[in-house]
Amino acid sequence: MRKVSRREFILTACTGAAGLFVSGCLPLARHTGLSRMENFPEEDGYKLWLRYAPPNEEAVSQYRRLIHAVCVDVPGSTGHAIRDELERALRTLLGTRVPTIENKLKPGTLFITTSGNGIFGLAPELTNVLRQIGPEGYVIWSVSLKGGLATLVVANSSIGALYGCFNFLRLMQTGRSLAPLRIVEQPALKRRLMNHWDNLDGTIERGYAGGSLWRWNELPDKIDPRYVDYARACASIGLNGSVIHNVNADPRILTPQYLRKVAALADVWRPFGVRMYLTTNFAAPVRIGGLPTADPLNQKVVDWWKYKVDEIYSLIPDFGGFLVKADSEGQPGPKTYGRTHAEGANMLADVLAPYGGIVIWRAFVYDQDVDPDRVKRAYIEFTRLDGQFRPNVAIQIKNGPLDFQPREPFHPLFGALKHTSVMAEIQPTQEYLGQAKHLVYLGPMWEEFLQSDTYAKGRGVYCGKSVDGESAPVPDYWHGGSSKSRHGYQLVWTPFFPSQLVCFWPTRMESRVVCCGDCRGMGSDDFYK
Repeated sequence: MRKVSRREFILTACTGAAGLFVSGCLPLARHTGLSRMENFPEEDGYKLWLRYAPPNEEAVSQYRRLIHAVCVDVPGSTGHAIRDELERALRTLLGTRVPTIENKLKPGTLFITTSGNGIFGLAPELTNVLRQIGPEGYVIWSVSLKGGLATLVVANSSIGALYGCFNFLRLMQTGRSLAPLRIVEQPALKRRLMNHWDNLDGTIERGYAGGSLWRWNELPDKIDPRYVDYARACASIGLNGSVIHNVNADPRILTPQYLRKVAALADVWRPFGVRMYLTTNFAAPVRIGGLPTADPLNQKVVDWWKYKVDEIYSLIPDFGGFLVKADSEGQPGPKTYGRTHAEGANMLADVLAPYGGIVIWRAFVYDQDVDPDRVKRAYIEFTRLDGQFRPNVAIQIKNGPLDFQPREPFHPLFGALKHTSVMAEIQPTQEYLGQAKHLVYLGPMWEEFLQSDTYAKGRGVYCGKSVDGESAPVPDYWHGGSSKSRHGYQLVWTPFFPSQLVCFWPTRMESRVVCCGDCRGMGSDDFYK
């Protein structure tokens, strides 16, 4: 397949937009800047939104005045990742190399730290702020020193510092002023996952951009540099986990041969805070374990899963857990043995609990014997089980009750499950919106979903509160996205992908505002205008 350059892609997108202008579907801006399209450099899109193209000259001049040196006081491999990212980005954004200094705060320094050494005297209120932002939050503050300003990026953990670094670079990419800064951020959701539908043979179910990113025939011996760039891209928009295997799961993913390959990927992603999750076939004890049954209440089955989980954590100490599609569209599950979804999920949850792992149990079920109306079936089945799931089980619910349709109401399980953890599943892959061939921005759709009122306890119980835990007495809250079409030999992600997911990150920025920043990061300042 012939590569499409960034210029060709942008021109094609603008042609489509022009058609909308002519038809009257979009208002024509007073100044579009399209006449300068010929100045775009040729690119293949591999860098995604981490291009670090300089914004307008006025902004670059300010950045050069404010950033003379970089100090990264962050330990371990994540600290090295931060240094590498800053060197890569600042050289491009500023057009010059910025020197690195050791633990010295002076005017013109970008100081990134997790220790707070020497800075609390300059900003004593930081101590209280850091207590409130958790392990993944961060602070970006300007501080006045004798002779000028310095910029602090302070966090409680290395990963928080990495997120702060990426946010600071995003400000520069989008031409924002860096003086003064007083930014405090923390994620709204504890677990923010990608769900990939990649198969072990290299194909992708609902995949619209070529073959799988994961080269199983080369792992674990050969580590493709794209695996690092994938983790960078995830961390840059706050994603902290990835499910790398199709929910219609091939049980071979749990064999020692493939677990060693999965462990190699997990090692690459760890410095970027991206935890590994796996889908699992509920009948794995039969299909790869040689047992005659997969009944979740059978002790031999429980023992088999315990052994398998022990094996996984011996290879991947920070393994996140299992995503399970059970009793749905031909996939095996506990109902085969007369057991409930709760009994099946709880068996897996119990063997994962000693390691802190979780079970993500899909609510995409629609057995005909439950109700004649398909969109009611999951609601009826899971509300009957509310309160029966272990604390480390989350029910993964699609944003709508049918199947990621372009227009459908929010799923009624949001707000209805009052004693069970839930996570929202949204679909960036555009299965029903042009299959990644059309330029589609899904942020407003998800914003509408998050802001929909369930009236579960009267007015004000929005879907977003159901997901982030404000309306459910459960300890952890999750979010996952079904992303099935972003891979090929090149890294391929649809336009607007980062801004769509950032809608879930902090205080839930307005989708229109996030989209504007995405245009600047993916295109240029002229294209944005």
